[in-house]
Amino acid sequence: MFRPMLRAQIVTDVVVAIVLGALVLVATARGMDSPLALITVVGMTGALALRRLSPGLALGVAWVFAVFEMVTGQQPDLSNVFIAAVMYTTSAYGSRRVRFAGLVSAIGGPVIAAVYLGVDDYESRLGMDTATTPAQESLKVAFSYFAVVLLLLLLPWLAGLVRRVRRSASMSREAQLVAERDAARADRAVAVEQERVRIARDMHDIVAHSLAVVIAQADGARYALKADPAIADEALGTISTTARRALGDVRELLGALRHEQGSAPTPEIDDIERLVGEMRGVGLDVRVEREGDPSDLPTTTQLAVYRIVQESLTNAWKHGEPGTPVHTALTYRPDTVEISVVNRRADDGTRGPGTGHGLVGMRERATMTGGTMTAGPRGDDFAVAVRMPTVPASGQMPRGLVPTTGIPAPRTTPTSQEHTRR
Repeated sequence: MFRPMLRAQIVTDVVVAIVLGALVLVATARGMDSPLALITVVGMTGALALRRLSPGLALGVAWVFAVFEMVTGQQPDLSNVFIAAVMYTTSAYGSRRVRFAGLVSAIGGPVIAAVYLGVDDYESRLGMDTATTPAQESLKVAFSYFAVVLLLLLLPWLAGLVRRVRRSASMSREAQLVAERDAARADRAVAVEQERVRIARDMHDIVAHSLAVVIAQADGARYALKADPAIADEALGTISTTARRALGDVRELLGALRHEQGSAPTPEIDDIERLVGEMRGVGLDVRVEREGDPSDLPTTTQLAVYRIVQESLTNAWKHGEPGTPVHTALTYRPDTVEISVVNRRADDGTRGPGTGHGLVGMRERATMTGGTMTAGPRGDDFAVAVRMPTVPASGQMPRGLVPTTGIPAPRTTPTSQEHTRR
């Protein structure tokens, strides 16, 4: 029944109503024919004070004292103007029922007032000489009263309705702005999360590959230190170069993670030659077959190709049969790029199990470009096959997309040797 309002607003409404009621009493003091008129002014003042706190109650109070005024035979005074403010608040702040009651009052009130004042005028005209009959004269007076009271009540009700519609439209615009802001914030959060995932994926590829090379060269240098110091010195140089390059890449990645200036490392297709040389330097027999021209590939596709080849060769060195060749095929077509890496599996159990992040990262890279990937045992070999478009389909990871080909997804029970290897 009562609307939530600030104490200052309630006090303001009460003070304004009391002041206006007092002014009406002063202005009509000489014209009051009975003490009952004072009760009517007080009642209308109370309705004016309640108009915003409880529009429905204010409308009811106004009707009670209007009926009291008519029953006691009083003539309307200035306090009846207060009903206009009540009508405004019924449509501006009232509920649907209160708003409908205000509309009925805005139409029914003028009819009742016209009948009441018309009958009173008719009784006063009886016995008087008029140009027409008393009924006709009183009918004109009643119609005039009807028009005046209708304007007095209906116009404020319509003004309150306009105020309500404008307030609703303003709230809708604010809600739309809030929704757009939340959507933009969510998009930024998704973009940040995808960037962090990309950086984590690059970090894994860089660290895993670089440490594999460093470990292999360190082992070779330790065994060759006494037999052939020159080979040991060359291995140490490779360790230094690889570690320095990895450190620079990691620094750039961390800089991007902290939103500093600078870009993350973006290897290209031409860097695969250096990558193959590094892997051959650690004892991996890499045999590369190329077909087509990769010069027109966009940077995103070149980076995905490089990282997939890098992770495949690193996994082949970690988990493959030592001394066996690793066959790598790169096919560049106008619309697609195909990658195939095949190596012999190690069955002696000497190779340690991996974390599973390598294949997950390769699959994510292929999926982000709109491509597909399969990875798993093929007889005695382990094969990785990737097919992706030359132009990435989108720059975001499709939500809910979980590839089912190749190996089982992470966090599942290991069911194959492939999962335990990676």
